[in-house]
Amino acid sequence: VQLQASGGGLVQPGGSLRLSCTASGSIFSINSMGWYRQAPGKQRELAADIFSGGSTKYADSVKGRFTISRGNAKNTVYLQMNSLKPEDTAVYYCNANLTEWGSRRNDYWGQGTLVTVSS
Repeated sequence: VQLQASGGGLVQPGGSLRLSCTASGSIFSINSMGWYRQAPGKQRELAADIFSGGSTKYADSVKGRFTISRGNAKNTVYLQMNSLKPEDTAVYYCNANLTEWGSRRNDYWGQGTLVTVSS
């Protein structure tokens, strides 16, 4: 299984970015996909998650500003980030909790994409 993420970059405060992540490989089912982030000197934390039934979960710090969604094939997840703040600066990691054919459910991680919010 591979997770390919894209969409990071430099944006001014108040700006927007959209992250994308696609899971590929021998996937039997996907329980959830989401985005975690890790700022310099801090622990990795959940930003947003979307579950197989469509329910979502957000960190309090991003509620009302970030929106997570899925593509039609449900192996792609997007994170629309609006009203970005300097404190959103972090490496964003795509996560998928899924089951491969013939295996148990596990967590998989993308390579990380840097989001920098600065004037």
